[in-house]
Amino acid sequence: MTTKSDNITWHGANVGPDERQSLTGQRGCVLWFTGLSGSGKSTISRRVEELLLRRGHFCYGLDGDNVRFGLNKDLGFSAEDRAENVRRVGQVAKLFADSTAITTAAFISPSRSGRDAVRSHMPPGTFLEVFVDTPIEVCEARDPKGLYAKARAGEIANFTGISAPYEAPLAAEIVLKTAEHDIDACAEQVISHLVDNGFLNRTLDKG
Repeated sequence: MTTKSDNITWHGANVGPDERQSLTGQRGCVLWFTGLSGSGKSTISRRVEELLLRRGHFCYGLDGDNVRFGLNKDLGFSAEDRAENVRRVGQVAKLFADSTAITTAAFISPSRSGRDAVRSHMPPGTFLEVFVDTPIEVCEARDPKGLYAKARAGEIANFTGISAPYEAPLAAEIVLKTAEHDIDACAEQVISHLVDNGFLNRTLDKG
């Protein structure tokens, strides 16, 4: 996407990426949690954030509902607005990751192309797609917000999984099976991936 302003310049920091990573003891990345409503995206991402913070790591979570109170309050749920929602959050997540934050983002983000677009703007290897792979019948049985019932009653249009499509990841870095494993097990699976792939300095771990 091109900008509407010509008189802007990207300003780099005085501390480069390698030195920043050395000072904070971690590599920044974006953990992009995607899945159906009720799959457990927000719950797991919040638990990952909590565990990392309590173990002495720099982490911040971006939640799908929370950003619509401010940054994206002008957007609805049309296909176009949802795509713009993902684009904006992707840009914010990139800035957080540049700061070396382990950044969690929990969004249905139903389109592969939308998620791939976010990945394309990130440094190679720093966008980690986390597929919360929960069968729709399990999501619907949970129905924490009563949304599936409303969608089936025709009260909510363009509802992912019912009246709008969801394109599951084809090669996610992390796949979580919440119908088989509890929240803590899923969170630890994510953290283990970060450790195994060099995003966290083991010496900082206080857990």
